[in-house]
Amino acid sequence: MKNVETLLRTSLWGQSLTEEELQRALSGTVERTFAAGAFICMKGEPVEYWMGIIDGLGKMASHWTTGKTTSLTGITNGGWFGEGSLLKNEVRRYDVMALRETRVAMMNRSTFMWLMDHSIPFNRHLITQLNERLGQFIGMMENERLLDIDTRIARVLAAFFNPVLYPGTTNLLQISQEELGYLAGVSRQRANQGLKVLEDAGLVRSEYGGIEVLDLDGLRSFGD
Repeated sequence: MKNVETLLRTSLWGQSLTEEELQRALSGTVERTFAAGAFICMKGEPVEYWMGIIDGLGKMASHWTTGKTTSLTGITNGGWFGEGSLLKNEVRRYDVMALRETRVAMMNRSTFMWLMDHSIPFNRHLITQLNERLGQFIGMMENERLLDIDTRIARVLAAFFNPVLYPGTTNLLQISQEELGYLAGVSRQRANQGLKVLEDAGLVRSEYGGIEVLDLDGLRSFGD
């Protein structure tokens, strides 16, 4: 079973650290498990950790007092998040909820800042990740405003194949139709309909416990 050390050693940034730096990172990182439906972190809280998904699935979203929810993105195995709020030293501006039981590596602020002060490769990775995240959110704004639901579902699936943000992704996505609906902002039934459209197009295949992606390029360009 994957643990904190395995996640850090196999992370893109972890592979570039010296052994001394890696040990410092390990000493400042703990693991926590969150039940399905639990908040991994909440909007308005002080940001004290950089977080990485060891195993599971999280949904980054913004929940308003009016009851409205805006889904931002999913975070799956190998994905790290929260660096922007740590760098700006501000309260968190979004919620992250566990869509299933999820194990999370939590690196404390002092360790994160020490790595920034001592590792050029770590800084390079953060710049790359921030740039990728910015591009992801710009694309999501476009998807939300311009695309139909079936195309949005295709883009949600394709987004998991970003090699910087989600390096642990395989062709068989461990995601249910209900979880896909949460991420796309639609019901499970509507997600099922969208998947059927993508299956008929030869892009995906529903499997027991997940969705197999058959044509990633086709998913990325679906609806264009």
